Amino acid sequence: MTDDVIIVGAGLVGICCAVSLARRGKTVRLIDRDAPGQATSYGNAGVISPWSIAPQASPGLWKSIPGLLTSRERPLRVRPETWPQMVRWGMRLLSYSAEDKFRAGSRAMIPLCGPSITLYRRHLQEAGINEALVEDSCYIHAYRRDDGADLNGLEYRVRAEAGARLKRLNADELHEIEPDLGPAFRSAVVIHDQARALSPGRLGAALAENLRQRGVAIETAAVTALAPGDNGWTVQTEGQSFSAAKVILSAGAWSAGLLRPLGIDIPLMAERGYHMQFRDPGIRLNNSIMDVDAKIVASSMTDGMRVAGGAEFGSLDAPPDPKREALLRGQARRICPSLDDSKGELWMGRRPSLPDSLPALGPLQGVPPGLIAAFGHSHYGLMMAPATGEIIADMVTNQPSDLDVKPYDPHRFA
Repeated sequence: MTDDVIIVGAGLVGICCAVSLARRGKTVRLIDRDAPGQATSYGNAGVISPWSIAPQASPGLWKSIPGLLTSRERPLRVRPETWPQMVRWGMRLLSYSAEDKFRAGSRAMIPLCGPSITLYRRHLQEAGINEALVEDSCYIHAYRRDDGADLNGLEYRVRAEAGARLKRLNADELHEIEPDLGPAFRSAVVIHDQARALSPGRLGAALAENLRQRGVAIETAAVTALAPGDNGWTVQTEGQSFSAAKVILSAGAWSAGLLRPLGIDIPLMAERGYHMQFRDPGIRLNNSIMDVDAKIVASSMTDGMRVAGGAEFGSLDAPPDPKREALLRGQARRICPSLDDSKGELWMGRRPSLPDSLPALGPLQGVPPGLIAAFGHSHYGLMMAPATGEIIADMVTNQPSDLDVKPYDPHRFA
């Protein structure tokens, strides 16, 4: 059987691509080694932020790298075997840190993040999913200094210039909104008009369950190769092969490995992130909280409180760092001293990161037509997934669009 479209990768990006394509009448097949939405998409911090439009490479980043590597919070770690690749990738990252490039990247993030809440709610409503999976929320960036929260900072200025509603809080105002936050936090910036996923894994699973009901085939199998075929592309798994006129590659951090045998080299790094999920925490955060100094995010979810963050660059198959559990437990208690952390569980996933914080979206060149990229969403996959689905569906169905997709060109790093 030949499908209209095969989507390789069933994280939230792949799921949202399937939702948008099925909505347009396409025959779709999703293939992933894991259950839909239960790998990297499962472990995010749950922030659905239309205003997460600040790229990772900001002016002055190079000055902060030694501190990021050596501080007790360990927000950045590079495994020894990854340093040769990391140096090349890191230099590319820093090349995007000038203010003009930062602003250009921010502008390109707006159409990807901006529609996120509206599109998730549309997908859930059309699927008849009535669970409380997406909740209105603010995103609070909390600082440990009275002068830490500065609305004149570039990352806040680009948000305000794009239309975000921001407010600076002093310590009393912050703790009135979030009484369970520790007293060490002395100021904050509140970003309004956000939402949070109360169970990111369930969000992906619920949308996938509806896709099955609508006739989308979902295969649980590891994809081993992509190859051009007589009428499109063939996707080879460990057990069988599937064919389609078009293949969407949304395999996250595994995407680069599937492209190399085709002669396509894209600078995609596996940026590993960790979280601790605390069941029965005895506290509740009313909004998603970023501890700016530690570079971690805490959010209350259906199954307790989740503390997520950190950037660890390593190989795809390296085991989790067991030291992260104690580190995250300590960070969680510093955020919320009254936290009951007795029922905590460590998780690790792999973000697919490109140097400019933008994904690779669009047709891949140097191979026969029909292979389309939809990967590389870095820290922003939860926000960018629904808009990515719409953009890819437009491409597949040749729908005209006013969106300039050049910033997402998969070959822009060549």
